[in-house]
Amino acid sequence: MMLTPDQRPDDTGLDLLRGAFPPEWREPALGYEAVGTWESENGVKLPEPYRTFVAEVSNGCGLGPAEDGGLQPLGWLPSGWPGLGTRQPGRPFPLQEAWPWEDDDSVDTEGDQRIDAVHNHGSIVLGAEDGQSFWLLVTAGARRGEVWLVADVGAGPVQTDEPWGFLEWVQRWQSGQGWWV
Repeated sequence: MMLTPDQRPDDTGLDLLRGAFPPEWREPALGYEAVGTWESENGVKLPEPYRTFVAEVSNGCGLGPAEDGGLQPLGWLPSGWPGLGTRQPGRPFPLQEAWPWEDDDSVDTEGDQRIDAVHNHGSIVLGAEDGQSFWLLVTAGARRGEVWLVADVGAGPVQTDEPWGFLEWVQRWQSGQGWWV
């Protein structure tokens, strides 16, 4: 069961997060003052348990989800990230449900403002998958706290009965169950 985006993780959840990321691969945690500064600069409060994770455990890790380079530090972008405008984590994430834009006849894949908004509004980038797919943590809007996958063909939440938050995403990776099982 996913925590609410403002519910601090319990000791069990924090232990799971600590155990998933080997200390020798972790970047130093930011601390709450630095997290608060980033949040003020970006007009958003990070959802839990990600907020506690970057403040207390690690600000990124070279090993872990996502498969291409691990977990990105807060605010960083993977090398393959498309340059589709300015990132605005405090603006509401524009989607309520999956949108396979490759199948949408109304989409102009070269410069469609709706696609740009999916990439830039209401999220932070957790990491890359296969160079053209990116894991996002929704930071603002109705889907706040959920992990979504955005690719060159569309975007959607993880396809399960319940939405995944950061803890569920990490737990699924650590257990080796795979993303879509």
